[in-house]
Amino acid sequence: MPKRIPGLTRRWSQARQAHIWEIDKRIGGERIRRSTGTTELSEATQILALEIEQSRRRQIFGETTPRMFTEAVDRYLTDFQHKRSLDRDAQGLAVFMPYIGHLPLHNVHQGTLQPAVDARRRAGKTAGTINRDLAAVKRVLHLAARLWRDELGRPWLQSAPMIPTLPAPDRRMPYPLTWDEQRLLFGCLPPHLLVMALCSVHTGMRDQEVCGLQWSMEHRIDGHSVFIIPSSLSKTASDRIVVFNRVAQSVIDQQRQQSTVWVFPYRGHPIARMNNHGWRSARAEAAAAFESEIGSPCPWGFANVRVHDLRHTFGRRLRAAGVSEEDRRDLLGHRGQSVTTHYSAAEIHRMIEAADTVCDGQSRPMLRVVR
Repeated sequence: MPKRIPGLTRRWSQARQAHIWEIDKRIGGERIRRSTGTTELSEATQILALEIEQSRRRQIFGETTPRMFTEAVDRYLTDFQHKRSLDRDAQGLAVFMPYIGHLPLHNVHQGTLQPAVDARRRAGKTAGTINRDLAAVKRVLHLAARLWRDELGRPWLQSAPMIPTLPAPDRRMPYPLTWDEQRLLFGCLPPHLLVMALCSVHTGMRDQEVCGLQWSMEHRIDGHSVFIIPSSLSKTASDRIVVFNRVAQSVIDQQRQQSTVWVFPYRGHPIARMNNHGWRSARAEAAAAFESEIGSPCPWGFANVRVHDLRHTFGRRLRAAGVSEEDRRDLLGHRGQSVTTHYSAAEIHRMIEAADTVCDGQSRPMLRVVR
């Protein structure tokens, strides 16, 4: 079978993960260039013949030809390669391609999406996961209606349909740890996760920031370690500064012999996330230890404590210690107009002093909202 015939070319589609036949043909002065959405040459040939007929009708009667959803997906993945979450969007779009990839854009709506949604539910996917997948589809449809235009300046889609999201359970409340809960949990963690957890709870660093921390990011100011987290790791898509209090400093000082590149390697390599089997096993063991030691049922939040709750713990302890809101925002790396992008040595020392206020390990009363 030839890989190229007049007007048709095989091209790799990232969304479909297959070679798709693409039309590229000039008819009467009009260039037609779009994906057929099929891997079969016979189907592609029929679609090309239809395009030729529709092109002639457009030139004679001014009719328009609908764009296919797979064509819009390819355009999206090409135009938005700079998007940080593009890989996640591609995964979500791939879920729906077997159901709507062959359809024109105006036939993509709640009804045609529902079989894919039902299949995801049967597979045990949460409402949040399905909604993230749907968000990628809605993004493509909005771009087709509001941004992308054909050769005559007409939108690919007249209007984007309303696609409702699935009702999701209330978002989990943050669960800052007490010092006793921290002692129980950290006592169950394997050594490589323990040092990472200590660093997170004393700096407020996110999971991906701790896992991706490298020695090349370190700067020394009067004997103190200061790390500049690049935008590639920071959730805010901008560089941010992280200061280390005396506990976090002692942790990384013990790590210096582990690797010349990574601050927290495991068997010479970084781990993808702290929320792994080791974390979940330690969490279950700590929950059992809580009931045995305290003599009361383990709180649901502690039994399901997340890595991100270490960051909440740091923020809550800063507030309890009387650290100002401005300093808390700087230490946690929250984006905002009040956060400066450059710090003097005096400001760094003030931030370190503020971070040191959570090193005492003294228990304080805590009031939690229980749902």
